[in-house]
Amino acid sequence: MNEQTKRAGLSRRGFLGLGALAAAGSVMGLAGCAPQGQGAQAVAEEGSQGAAVDWLGAEPEIAAGDIVKTEDTDFLIVGAGAAGMCAAGTASDLGMDFILCEKNDSVQETREYLGVVNSKAALAQGGEVDTMKLLNELTRYASGKCRQDVIKVWIDESAELLDWVDAKMQVTGKQLVVDMPLAHATGGTDYYLPVLQHVWLTPYEPPTRNEVLQASIEEAGNQIRFRHALVKLVHDDGKVTGAIFDTDDGYVQINAKSTLLATGGYPANPAMMRALQPSALACCTASSYAINDDGYGLKAGMWAGGAKDPDAAPMIFDRGAVAPGVDAGYVGEGDKAALPGTIFQENIGSQPFMKVNRNGVRFANESTPYDFLCFQAAQQPGGVWCQVFDGNASEDILRFSTIGCAAFANQMMALGMPVEEFCKAALGQGIMQKAETLEELADKLGFEGEAKRAFLDQVERYNAQFDAQKDDDFGKEAYRLSALRTPPFYGCWFGGSMLTTLDGLRINKDCQVLDADDQVIDGLYAAGDVSGSFFSGNYPEYIVGCASGRTSTQGRHVARFLAGDL
Repeated sequence: MNEQTKRAGLSRRGFLGLGALAAAGSVMGLAGCAPQGQGAQAVAEEGSQGAAVDWLGAEPEIAAGDIVKTEDTDFLIVGAGAAGMCAAGTASDLGMDFILCEKNDSVQETREYLGVVNSKAALAQGGEVDTMKLLNELTRYASGKCRQDVIKVWIDESAELLDWVDAKMQVTGKQLVVDMPLAHATGGTDYYLPVLQHVWLTPYEPPTRNEVLQASIEEAGNQIRFRHALVKLVHDDGKVTGAIFDTDDGYVQINAKSTLLATGGYPANPAMMRALQPSALACCTASSYAINDDGYGLKAGMWAGGAKDPDAAPMIFDRGAVAPGVDAGYVGEGDKAALPGTIFQENIGSQPFMKVNRNGVRFANESTPYDFLCFQAAQQPGGVWCQVFDGNASEDILRFSTIGCAAFANQMMALGMPVEEFCKAALGQGIMQKAETLEELADKLGFEGEAKRAFLDQVERYNAQFDAQKDDDFGKEAYRLSALRTPPFYGCWFGGSMLTTLDGLRINKDCQVLDADDQVIDGLYAAGDVSGSFFSGNYPEYIVGCASGRTSTQGRHVARFLAGDL
């Protein structure tokens, strides 16, 4: 645990609420025809792998006589999540004429952590970020398939966003702290680990950030329109002039000079996932996405002529704990298809313990960004892997000193939580196995015959590598090696846990949606996961909190841009 967090009085008791959620796997997750632009049609027909899947479908036709009410505004915001609430909160503070519509009954949950560049709090602790190095590190993660001017908006404006949000959070008594990760080797090569992650203590306890913004918006006399489900954008000849919503009273049309899509990604849409994210489904076993993130806003933007990022960009964490024998990928067909895991995120999965495939052997360096092992597991039997650790796990975790939300395990171990309490949900459900001998553990994990012999041999080899403090198979850092000698022994099968999708509508630096010819669609903006041009192929987990920071910064940027406040 970092020293500032200690000074803030973050105790084990203070973390227990969040810890219970994490153990239950429920933090931020699953509880329970107009002409199309040529770019949109091509992506919908081909998908990522050339499969003829029409996930886009035809734009709905709504007759003028079916509209029961028409309203007008300067700025229409669709979606009350992280981006939409920052846009609406900013618009409210600036006295703009705006309407915020949300399809659900309440504002949506949001990540309580924000990735922010060179905040006052971070700079005061010596956490200065090399902004040009950060820009090019993100570009490297995306293999250059991004717009650097879009990335720079987050880099340049996130500190101001934090000041704005923090002023509202302080009124509630919540204290801002900065996660100051230790500078150490990770990933088996040279990664940049900038100081970015900020959080208000205690996270996920009321009031949350979006609840604070909602109160601010409503106190200023603005009302959020709940139960307004987007049907389509109103558009003609390359210009968007509002949207039509399905409400309890019927179809409502809201005309607007500017419309912002802030509707999230598409992880909860099986048809889109199958067509656009086959590599993610090949390694994911669990869901930790919002069940409302069905990609409808992305489709509406494409019906209006917007172009989508051509390549997938999933956000996957290596925490999809499942029982022995469970494969990655969907169970079920059509819209009812779902990933099989019942634990949405088993946090200990991100710890760099020994991990083996169904043949009982290691296949990769376990000390990498969360999704790297997931993608490598897609090339192994069943798309899954088995993590194994022993009775010294607490000491190992403290030494591993992982960063980002994986550090939650470090923090709980530092506060004295036994590893069995930390993993009680998985152990209680019989998903994580416990044994007094490695032979017994191998049996419980489902290893048989040659695979069992290979597993036991792999344990011996891994112990020898720990003794030598050298991983001569995959180059894992010596301090992240661990022994498997002290009972009890634990093992659990994992796949990836799917959080969201990050490939969305292509935008410019001001979040204006672009068509297939890279021309601005007048009147249409996109922010957060429904937008693209930032990530490609993966989510850069070592750039901690950059997705949530980007989303919130973009929402505020659009409102300020339209108000002439930049």
